[in-house]
This record gives sequence, structure tokens and C-alpha cells, in this order.
Amino acid sequence: MKLQSAAAYLAAVSLLVEDCNAYSNSIGSSKTSFVAQNSFQFGLWKGANNNNNKNNGALQMYLTSSTTSRSTTSSSTKTKDVTKLGDLLIPSLGCGTISWSSNRLTELENWEIRSLISTACSENAAFFDTAERYGGNIKTALGMGWGDTERMLQKHLSEAQVITSSSSGNSKTNANNNKKLLDPIVATKFTPSPWRSSAQSVVEACEQSRIRLGVDQIDLYQIHMPDIVQPLKFLGMGDNKDEMYWDGLAECYHRGLVKNVGVCNYGPTLVMKCQEALARRGVPLASNQIAYSLIGRHNGAQETVDKCNELGVKVLAYYPFAMGLLTGKYSSSSSSIFADASASPSRKTKLEKSDLQKYKIDPLLTVLERIAEKRGKSVAQVALNYIICKGAIPIPGSRTEAQFVENIGAMGWRLTNTEIAMLELEADELSVGFDGAGFKRTSEKFVGYGVEKWRLD
Repeated sequence: MKLQSAAAYLAAVSLLVEDCNAYSNSIGSSKTSFVAQNSFQFGLWKGANNNNNKNNGALQMYLTSSTTSRSTTSSSTKTKDVTKLGDLLIPSLGCGTISWSSNRLTELENWEIRSLISTACSENAAFFDTAERYGGNIKTALGMGWGDTERMLQKHLSEAQVITSSSSGNSKTNANNNKKLLDPIVATKFTPSPWRSSAQSVVEACEQSRIRLGVDQIDLYQIHMPDIVQPLKFLGMGDNKDEMYWDGLAECYHRGLVKNVGVCNYGPTLVMKCQEALARRGVPLASNQIAYSLIGRHNGAQETVDKCNELGVKVLAYYPFAMGLLTGKYSSSSSSIFADASASPSRKTKLEKSDLQKYKIDPLLTVLERIAEKRGKSVAQVALNYIICKGAIPIPGSRTEAQFVENIGAMGWRLTNTEIAMLELEADELSVGFDGAGFKRTSEKFVGYGVEKWRLD
């Protein structure tokens, strides 16, 4: 960790000098002393022993310099901050739906979510990530909510009068303002389980998801996790079905049920194996969804992002806020003026809140707050933008329109290399990585008979 921090420090110094030199050149040679003065000041960041003063030199220099201007972009994303995923052009930030639930036990109705979806479509930010097993109310806990979130998404997309058919193409014109808008993109997932023991089971599940979503083709169909649910493994009767599921994905693709296929929670080795297996059947691997954030780059996460970027496989990042830690909600100074709509209201359990408060990240939050102040953004928006800058697509969950609007404020601008280096330097200094809270973990899942784990290796 020390070597990593030292390398990050040297990189940060180099980048800061580079930025300062650029600024110096822009204002003339008479100001060249600015570089030396502030490069020395940056050294104070590492030179102070008192944690309360550790960042004062660098942060003060950062705040008073002109190398990074305050963001002037509004929350509107009609300028299309987009990226490529497979053959799709999609927003650079998605919307997770795992926490969605109906306001009624017997009907799929939620007016807040309907407003969220309508806003997403009008703001060129309609990329929704769901799954067949998602459903936020008591029915899911009792095993009866299977597919509810997919159905709710379809219902409210239709009510928002948005074209979801693949025959419409991937863009349209808003009749009210003549703006070119992207069609909504929907990703869903197949859940591996012991009773799904063939490639045909993937095809059948895909057909059901396609019907619930009301589309001819699913934009992105993903395997939710490696085949870790092995209840008889302790008896030596484990039967890994990953390759069988990959065949199922390929069959879905060739039958025209899906436009793109992806996986979730795969490390570099499994991603390469899957990509090679699909390639033999003429199917490209479009995406890999993993837990990834500024404090979630350990345990193979960063290596996975790097390998996926190298292979042309887009990473979707869940837990981009580290369950709220990177919004400042669970810090010792949670009353900060930088609190935002992404941080509330909370539905976390007492156990989750207790675990989250064990993560001591106040020094990192200080840097996030200063960058947010400089940029005219929120801490949460800076945390999301960091992920975009690393080549991944953050998938923050949103239950309300206000949360969603807050999140898409991370689009339309980018952190500088210096800011990224500052954040990584401080995050590495924490010597702590986010692994989850309560029963929600980044690399394990409770599966009824116990807990099963996976590794990003």
C-alpha cells in the first residue's frame, strides 16, 4: 500500500505541475513562478503529520488556482453525454432499479418512479438496469415478486409514451422541443440457480423477461453472477454451469431475442474465458457489471476494469456510492452542506448503518468536498464522475425523481487528471476498501442455505 501511495503521490505531483505549466503558458512567462510556488505547496499535502492539516497546502492551492474552472453546465443532459456499449449508444450513467417497489401490494403502481422514468427519457439519460428477480416489497421476500420490477419498468415506460420497440432505431425527436433524444435502454439479468441446468433454461428465462419488458429484443441481457449456488458442493457434487449459460446467451443472441449480452461479477480470467467462448459462436461480449467505486478498487476490481477496457468489454459499476459512504451521509460530519438528494431518504437496516459507520473515510470526503466546491457540484456527483473517467458506467440506484436528477448532474463534464490523482491518493491512504454492509456484500450473496462467494481474479 505504501508503494502504491508513493506512486500515486508522484503521479499527482507530475500531473499538478503539468496543469500548472499549462496555466502558466496561458498567462505568460512573467507568471512562471506560479508553477514552482504551488508545486512546493502541493508537497505540504504529504509533509504535514497532523491529519487535520495534511491536505491544507494542496487543497488551498487547488481552490485558489485557475486551472480548474467551476462547472457551468446545468443538470440537463440533452447535449448527450453518451458512450458505446456493444452496438448501442447509451448514456454514460445508468439507473439501478433494485430498490423499486409498488405503492400497492396488488398493483404495479408508483407515481414517483413514473416521474423518474419520464424525466430520464426527456434528459437523454434513460438507461435502466434491472433483473428478473428484482422487486422491492414484501412479495419478493416471500419469493412472489419475481419479475415485478421488469413489469413496472415496462408499464411506466409505456405511460411516458416513449418508443421502446427495436424497430424505431436508437434515436428520436422530442415533439416539444425538436431535440434529438435517445430511445430508452433496458438491461436485465438471468439468475443462475441449481434448477436451471441447461442452455435452454437461459433462453426460456430470456423469453419471459422479454415479454415482461414488452419488447421484441432486450437491449442487454446479462448473467447475474458466476454459477456459485452449489448446495451440494460440500458433498463433492458441485456442477459448474458457467459454460452452459454462455451457450444460452449465444442462443438468445442468434435467435434475435437480445441485442447484446453481458455478465456480472466476473474477474479478468472469467471475462476472458467467456469472451473467447462466445466469440467461437460469433457473439461479442458487451459488458461486465461489478462493484466498483473510489473506495472499491481493491480485491481485483481495478484489475477487472483495466482488463475489460483492454478487451473492449464495458464495465457497469454498481455500488458507485459504496452504499452512501461517498455521499458523506455516514461520515462524522454528515451535516455537511454538501449533503444531496442521493443520500436520502434511507431504507438501510440498523445492521447496515452500523457497518457503514465503521468505515472511516473523512479525509477522503474532505478532498471530495473541496473538488465539489470548486466544480459547483455535489460530493455524490464527483464520486460518479470519477467512475465515468475510469471508463466505466456507474449504475446508482434511484427511487425518486429528485435522486435521479441529482445523479445525472455527474454527466456533461469530466474531472481533470490532477483531480483523479488527488482522489486516488487520498483513497489509498485510507488503507480500507469497501466490501459492503449488513447482508449486502460486494463479493458474496446469501442464497438460502448459506453464503456463497466469488472472486474477481
